[in-house]
Amino acid sequence: MSTLLTRGPARTWTVALGLLVLSVAATIVYTLVVTLIGQVVLPGQANGSLVASGGRTVGSALIGQSFTDAKGDALPQWFQSRPSAAGDGYDGGASSGSNLGPNSPDLLKAVRERRAAVLQEDGPGAVPADAVTASGSGLDPHVSPEYALRQVDRVAAARGLSASTVRALVQRSVQAPDLGYLGEPTVNVLQLNLALARLR
Repeated sequence: MSTLLTRGPARTWTVALGLLVLSVAATIVYTLVVTLIGQVVLPGQANGSLVASGGRTVGSALIGQSFTDAKGDALPQWFQSRPSAAGDGYDGGASSGSNLGPNSPDLLKAVRERRAAVLQEDGPGAVPADAVTASGSGLDPHVSPEYALRQVDRVAAARGLSASTVRALVQRSVQAPDLGYLGEPTVNVLQLNLALARLR
């Protein structure tokens, strides 16, 4: 009986010590190891795929952003991103879609308004779906090549460039699907606009 009583507390301390060691290993040690591997193997991705221009960070290749004036009107000299339903737009802390279904009057109204804006800014023609609908995250940094090409004439005119020069830039900016077959071809709008700013 006395042997059992003395073993009980010893076992409790052993279990408590084991739990403490595993907790430290699973939280602190694991986090440090994964962070170190990320910084050594893929530092750009581990730090948020930040994009720099002129010595300052201008955004992330993973999060879309708007190219509008203070009133929210699209700036004609820049390619425009896909619409966003995340917070006030491209808010990483409020990532989400609109949650509106295809029969929602609010969604239909928003799509009609966006389509009318595209037709007014970029002229008549087919309007790609990504020009009038937000992505599921609301943070998509990409548009389809079709939507980017749809904007070429406006951007070229606003910048005094030839349409063929801007069109060639878009075509060079098209990213192939992952592994050659996962997803669709895309154009990263921030990277396209930075390349556009370098044109003379």
